[in-house]
Amino acid sequence: MRFNLLSILLLLLSHSSAARKPTSTTSHLVRTSCQHASYPNLCLHTLSTSPAQTPRDLAQAAVAVSLSRARKVSAFLSQLSHTSSSSSSTPKRQRVALGDCVEQVSDSVDELKRTLEELHHLHEETFRWQMSNAQTWVSAALTNDDTCLDGFQEVDGEVKADVKRKITNAARVTSNALYMINRLDESRGRPRSKP
Repeated sequence: MRFNLLSILLLLLSHSSAARKPTSTTSHLVRTSCQHASYPNLCLHTLSTSPAQTPRDLAQAAVAVSLSRARKVSAFLSQLSHTSSSSSSTPKRQRVALGDCVEQVSDSVDELKRTLEELHHLHEETFRWQMSNAQTWVSAALTNDDTCLDGFQEVDGEVKADVKRKITNAARVTSNALYMINRLDESRGRPRSKP
């Protein structure tokens, strides 16, 4: 009985120390990757729990975070637009700006989904083309965010502040994702060969 208990204890300790090694490697990868991102603190915060082991994994994680934020903003804007359009007291300019934002952020969600899909299926033969696609789509998502905010220039009030806060946060995460994609492209992060 004593031997079995000791064996189990040693086995548990070896698993826990093995599990800690990737975490220190991961946090080193995240730290070194995020230090030059557009928003380094946000980058560290959003990617610190990522199990990423390679720049490719980290780029995928960054785009996944961006996609998640864009989906939340899209749902928020859709709800806000629906509420505004059913209220006769909502100024027309605000209704139009919200309607445009709903479309633009929906386009951003689609572009980020395409980007994530592309990053999951990188091939050595088409790597450059795929990276160009990913960079273009994420850049387009950033442009959509800017265009959404531009539509609110003539709008005042709480809605404008809420939209600006949410869009700005999503754009910052997306900017960091673009940085990770550019970093991957520069490192020529080839897909790992499958056994």
